[in-house]
Amino acid sequence: MITLIVGTNRPGSMTRKVARQVEEIYASLKVPLHVLDLANLPPEIFSPASYAEKPGAFRPFADAILKSSGLVVVSPEYNGGVPGVLKYFIDMLKFPESFMERPVCFVGLAAGMWGALRPIEQLQAIFGYRNAFVYPNRVFLPNIGDLLDDAGRLKDPELAERLKSQAGGFIDFVEKLKGVKLRNAR
Repeated sequence: MITLIVGTNRPGSMTRKVARQVEEIYASLKVPLHVLDLANLPPEIFSPASYAEKPGAFRPFADAILKSSGLVVVSPEYNGGVPGVLKYFIDMLKFPESFMERPVCFVGLAAGMWGALRPIEQLQAIFGYRNAFVYPNRVFLPNIGDLLDDAGRLKDPELAERLKSQAGGFIDFVEKLKGVKLRNAR
């Protein structure tokens, strides 16, 4: 199974809208996908005591990462970097096993012209440090406010095709690295 991380907890985020399209792509490719939306993190994870002992309500999030064959991270750019909640989520996961030799790919979106290049590069550094297998084909969505229609879907079919191409390549990457069959595995 692939796990998709919605990298913000902002209500009504454009990140969630893009993640929904990514979900649909994996479904069309007949690959099981589990979504971890950081908007659903349990409030008690934000207690300083969570560094020492994770609350039980966080276990489904941590277990989803540990059980995943690969991760898709959809991240916005906040103030030139990774959203704080995404970095905090990463910090709360077990070290080193959460990302060790786990394939990961990235989709970045931003209001600006670079499409979240900075936070995706920051995430590549973090996941590289954690010894994940970073898939090299990233998708950047700049000026995101202009790219989505009123229903929250990408208007440009070429951009949707980039997401589909990334998904297909990432599935191959995960299957080869992990020795698993993802397509039609439901």
